[in-house]
Amino acid sequence: MEKWPEIEKAATEQRRELVLQGGGVDERISSCGGLPSSLYSLQLLNYLEVSQCPSLTEIHVEIQHLTNLQSLVLCRNKLTSVPDVIGILKSLKVLDLSVNNLKCLPQGIAQLKELNTLNVSCNCLEALPGGLSQCTKLATINVSKNQITTFPPDLFSERLDLLSTLVASDNSIHELSGEICKLSALKVLDVSNNKLSEIPSDLSDCPKLKEINFKGNKLGDKRLEKMVNGCQTKSILEYLRGKGRGRRDEEGGDSDKKKRQQQQQKKKGKAREEKDEVEELNKMVVRVLHVSEVPTALTVKVNAEVKDVRPYLVCCLVRGMSLKPGNALKRFLMAQTKLHDDLCGRRTIATIATHDAQLVKGPLVYDVRPPTRLKVVPLGRREMTAVELIRQLHLEADELRKQKKRQNVTGLHKYLQLLEGKSVYPCLVDADGDVISFPPITNSEKTKIKKTTTELLIEVTSSTSLQTCKDVMDAMIIKMAELNKFTAEHQEEAGSDGEEDGARQPAADAETSSQLIVQQVRTVDQDGNLKVVYPSKTDLSKEFSNFTVIW
Repeated sequence: MEKWPEIEKAATEQRRELVLQGGGVDERISSCGGLPSSLYSLQLLNYLEVSQCPSLTEIHVEIQHLTNLQSLVLCRNKLTSVPDVIGILKSLKVLDLSVNNLKCLPQGIAQLKELNTLNVSCNCLEALPGGLSQCTKLATINVSKNQITTFPPDLFSERLDLLSTLVASDNSIHELSGEICKLSALKVLDVSNNKLSEIPSDLSDCPKLKEINFKGNKLGDKRLEKMVNGCQTKSILEYLRGKGRGRRDEEGGDSDKKKRQQQQQKKKGKAREEKDEVEELNKMVVRVLHVSEVPTALTVKVNAEVKDVRPYLVCCLVRGMSLKPGNALKRFLMAQTKLHDDLCGRRTIATIATHDAQLVKGPLVYDVRPPTRLKVVPLGRREMTAVELIRQLHLEADELRKQKKRQNVTGLHKYLQLLEGKSVYPCLVDADGDVISFPPITNSEKTKIKKTTTELLIEVTSSTSLQTCKDVMDAMIIKMAELNKFTAEHQEEAGSDGEEDGARQPAADAETSSQLIVQQVRTVDQDGNLKVVYPSKTDLSKEFSNFTVIW
């Protein structure tokens, strides 16, 4: 049996984390017929990730020996089954089985009493196992992009009083039980693109519900169907609450007079609600500025050498983003961080970089450089080589882990590992030859955004796929539209976030329009041939809620 240096190193150094991913690992899995048995002797592990290995189709029952595991990430493989002995891993808090070929889940999952996060999205599941109500510490469940037709009855249990996020989009779910109101901590519910014909009025009794998505369902109540495509969660819940009251009144035998009064109130409110919807949609407008309309449009040339390092990139320019009032800039940066943590898988799937476009000198080149020759001025630091920066970040990450007495892999460790073994690193270089972005690590202080930034260059890179870049960019633009709308609707003082830009002034006196203008950016190869333009007609599609794209 071939020895795996990563496993030997983890055993020798008594490591708590191990990440195995990518083409080289996949080749060894293929030649060995699976993962080596030596992996299952690393009983100190509390974080194990094996990802992006299409040759991995099953996990051996010896996984039961890793009883200290707290996080098990087996995403983007070709797993067809997971052994039931996974239920023996009593310390497991995070289980990620997303993007595999699973048709069913082991019943043993219900025995994971410490489980906090379950991600089984992008599989072939037709049902969830019963007994999930026993996992009383569950906070997040993602079962999107499967073939599930119904939720198990015990999922909507009062015992799951920590469950805050339930994502089940792109399935075949035909009914949502009113028992969902028992999930007292539920904040996010996404059942878009299913086969629901109605939404239970009991949903309005979820006390903490802040974000719902029912788009892509053919609802019998056409008024409600229109609302889920254009209104905020609060308006939808108020509508459902009204329906619930009406239903209960009818069941209680209320007088016809009261019913007529309710109907009259609904009629009076109908015009007002429709007006609110139109205003709301108008506030969420994204206008696309085509390359052909801008003679000096920015282009990015992609050199062939990036193919083996981090091959995919899309960019666009965004105008109209209001960052000056109050905490607008802070909210923007927090939103970018959340996208990095969630959709981008802590930067392992994709990385977002934002630049002050006025400080960017084009044309740009997406290139590679050896670590010793790649020089960058990281955010908040002096100029240094990539070697120096990564060494410094490793030291900081280790120190942070020691200070907080952590054993789990940290965010810093997580994405630093993406560059291990690479002889050259990816970078985005401006017309002066300066590196303005070093994905997935940092972008440059030279183009750092500030409250005074009026135009942004958004850049998304990935080693996964071009579509991944586009999906992340779509999500980023949508989030920017939402933040801009929020800023326009709330009266905050400009410069009130500790960053003085001269005299303070109310946001109402500043520019408060929430419309975003997204200008296309071309990406070309070394010969000038078009590779991709973002956004194209297929990007920012209508499946996303709460905003309108004007082409």
